Amino acid sequence: MTANATTATPSNDDVSGTNAHDSVSSGEIAIGVIIGRTSEFFDFFVYAIASVVVFPKLVFPYVDPLTGTLYSFAIFALAFVARPIGTTIFLAVDRAYGRGAKLTIALLLLGTSTVAVAFLPGYDSIGSFSAILLSLLRIGQGLALGGSWDGLPSLLALNVPARSRGWYAMIPQLGAPLGLLVASALFTFFITTLSAGDFLDWGWRYPFFVAFAINVVALFARLRIVVTPEYSELFGRRDLEPEPVAATLQAEGRNVVIGTCAPLAWVFLFTQDGPGRFLIIEMIAAVFGVIAIIASGPIADRVGRRTLLGASAVAIAAFSGFAPQLLNNGGFGETLFMLLGFVLLGISFGQSSGSVASNFSQANRYTASALTSDFAWLAGAAFAPLVALFLAAHFGLLSVGAYLLSAAICTLLALALSRRLDRI
Repeated sequence: MTANATTATPSNDDVSGTNAHDSVSSGEIAIGVIIGRTSEFFDFFVYAIASVVVFPKLVFPYVDPLTGTLYSFAIFALAFVARPIGTTIFLAVDRAYGRGAKLTIALLLLGTSTVAVAFLPGYDSIGSFSAILLSLLRIGQGLALGGSWDGLPSLLALNVPARSRGWYAMIPQLGAPLGLLVASALFTFFITTLSAGDFLDWGWRYPFFVAFAINVVALFARLRIVVTPEYSELFGRRDLEPEPVAATLQAEGRNVVIGTCAPLAWVFLFTQDGPGRFLIIEMIAAVFGVIAIIASGPIADRVGRRTLLGASAVAIAAFSGFAPQLLNNGGFGETLFMLLGFVLLGISFGQSSGSVASNFSQANRYTASALTSDFAWLAGAAFAPLVALFLAAHFGLLSVGAYLLSAAICTLLALALSRRLDRI
């Protein structure tokens, strides 16, 4: 085995996936990947929406709405801080007891933490302990999500025809708009059909029950896949086995950093529009996001993944220049901002996971991909709502455009550092 899978000349089986397709098809792996990623993003968006429309009033009613939302976003970030710790713990479980045991324990912790949020008492009932309890449950979710890595995205990337790598690379990313679509639809239904009092009292809790159910079904579905003899053999053949975190970071630290950089509060607080209308716009934009992610596959296969990611980063940088004006231009501007943003981010996001996994050596791919996913969530999602809202509230919407521009610049820098991407 070579030390670097991306620079080695692969065998015919490795390129075409013919040998692997005798017992396991890429389509079966893709289904498992979509199920897992959609459940992960659904959980993310359910909590994110609740952080805007529920927790500031339920948990922090003693401060002004802006401060309450900032506090809520700070708790939102705790899960992403905990994820790398969870990955480290659960990879040790994986090495000692197997992938099935790891996913089972993660399922129990994630399900317990998620459903417990649905029973959260508010500040009026238990005072500041409401925020403490919410923080602990959020940390529990983060630890569990760190353990939910099943290796299927990496297996998919290694088990597809070379001419279709861009197409299959976008499949895991479909989970983001699909998760947003379902989460927004649920909250839209309860917000528009219930009174404000009923929604804050009990209506907001139902999406968390749904999140619990989806997580349980998704993890059991993935568990049935990864523990079968055929998949266990395929994981072993592809060297997708857990390695110690310290050794992986020592070998792949540079590529983990590169991967970390590659990949609704303002409207609710500072406009007269209700959250229901904005969630409907999000649902429509999510459909455009699905189309853009799907389109990224054949485009990447035709022009190259590096070219596509670089061009989309430049487009996002240009978009950041007039994004503040769109947000500040009423309903039409907000809608156009969402649609254009989802299209641009969808094209870029559709190929981000494939560009990350391709840089890792086979021996470290399983662990390095898990860590990169954790750190990418931490860098790209954990503090983004908190930072964006703080900047918008204190320095105006123009500063949010600058924040978006900085993300595009980071992507371009990551592509410049990733010299091996041209050879995949």
